[in-house]
Amino acid sequence: MAKLEVVGSLVRGKHGHLMIRQKSDAVIELGDLLVADNPDGHTLLQVFDLGYGSLISTKSLEMISGMMVEGYSTDLGFMDPNLRNYVIAEVKAVADFSKGKVRIPKTLPKFLNEVRQVTSKDLEFIKKPDNPVYLGKIRSGSKIIDVDVNLEAEQALKHHILVPATTGRGKSNLVKTMVWSLIPNSKVGLLILDPHDEYYGRHGKGLKDHPEASKFVSYYSPKTTPGSIIPVFHLSSVRYSHFRGIIDFTEAQSDALNVASSNYNELWLEAIMRDEELPGVQLLTRQVLKRRLSTSLGIYLDDSGDIQCRTGTFSNTRGESTLSDILKKLESGGKVIIDTSLFSDQVELLVGSIVLNEALNKYKYYKQEGTLDEKPVLSVLIEEAPRVLGAEAMASGSNIYGDVAREGRKFRIGLTAITQLTSLIPRTVLANMNTKIILGNELELEREAIITSASQDLSQDDQNIASLDIGEAIVSSNFTKFAIPIQIPLFEDYIKPFIENKSSRKIGLVG
Repeated sequence: MAKLEVVGSLVRGKHGHLMIRQKSDAVIELGDLLVADNPDGHTLLQVFDLGYGSLISTKSLEMISGMMVEGYSTDLGFMDPNLRNYVIAEVKAVADFSKGKVRIPKTLPKFLNEVRQVTSKDLEFIKKPDNPVYLGKIRSGSKIIDVDVNLEAEQALKHHILVPATTGRGKSNLVKTMVWSLIPNSKVGLLILDPHDEYYGRHGKGLKDHPEASKFVSYYSPKTTPGSIIPVFHLSSVRYSHFRGIIDFTEAQSDALNVASSNYNELWLEAIMRDEELPGVQLLTRQVLKRRLSTSLGIYLDDSGDIQCRTGTFSNTRGESTLSDILKKLESGGKVIIDTSLFSDQVELLVGSIVLNEALNKYKYYKQEGTLDEKPVLSVLIEEAPRVLGAEAMASGSNIYGDVAREGRKFRIGLTAITQLTSLIPRTVLANMNTKIILGNELELEREAIITSASQDLSQDDQNIASLDIGEAIVSSNFTKFAIPIQIPLFEDYIKPFIENKSSRKIGLVG
């Protein structure tokens, strides 16, 4: 076996902050994974900063630089670039691999130990779990290592996933890749609230193209397309509790809602819209409440006295089975996509609240009867997460999304939250997001919020996160040995083999 190329050697530092002198003809990048071999195995190192080093004093260097830029002789033999001047890579040890076991590093690698680039063989301890969700391949700097990175799907999803990144860094591409890998997994049910109508693939490749899509993927959209279902919820499926933390009501309005719910049960919304009597509620309160519900839900009474909905989302004559159908699909490991691109924010969040409230109630019942472990894990994917998880949203009262973030894992229900503004989410909520798939972010305040709530110590990774390019990410999770740098594949490239295999099977059957 050929000796692996040496890129430098360890020259100084301390535990958690080591210095490598780069070999003159080598190139070390920010984020590189390097290896220091030892007799029993190897130590995995990661570069978090780069700088210049020199054996020549600073004043001498300034004088030499001045002579060069001012046009004086540059024949300076003592400026040997291979010995006197060099690059220093600052690294931290992220894992020790010895005798077939992986441990958190507690000792220093050998002083002046040679260091080399990582290879796929060094990462053999990263195994594919039995129930995987695919994220991408290991990345060392900008180099891709042929090692797949998967998380254990049930554990990761029920303990919540946060995907923080600025616009254009590949959040949607990542989520589509993850969901694609989960489609045939009947142990995981997904509810995807899709405000940009980008996951199903109405106008291009998407989740509809998966070989198992007809069995596992359901698409609800007000825009009719082959295979879609129009999302219509019967008004009787909407409960007062579904509005909690999504629409703010005054104390008098909340009391009126309670009265309507108590007196008219499932017909409480119709009663308010038809100006039915509410004992103890003033006429003005009833009128204001009717206007608020009409504006928020888009419902109104037409000239014949029938209740109509401007978006078609709610009806008192159709959609009796919509909620139960969605819950059945989720409980059988289905992936339900609801296109909310034509909904207002409030309607989108309310639709999610209707489904999530009922799912949580059912799972709480399953836990009481001792059958919860037989049910698939449920995960709800929501974009612009601070709308329901932000400090401002939580200050006005908890909502179902916040409830799930705090206690959902006990009932096998989790959130997959996507956000550009991590800093708006309280740290108590962020601490419950046990997996963070961190994409590029130039905003220091946002990086700080991500770093301080990560599952591993990322205090030295500020520049690493800031320098992440499109499709590059760092996975910090309770279910990984260390914070793993990954390269997320382009979704269209990732799905090609699946689609080609699907086409091959069809050709074989026809032949």
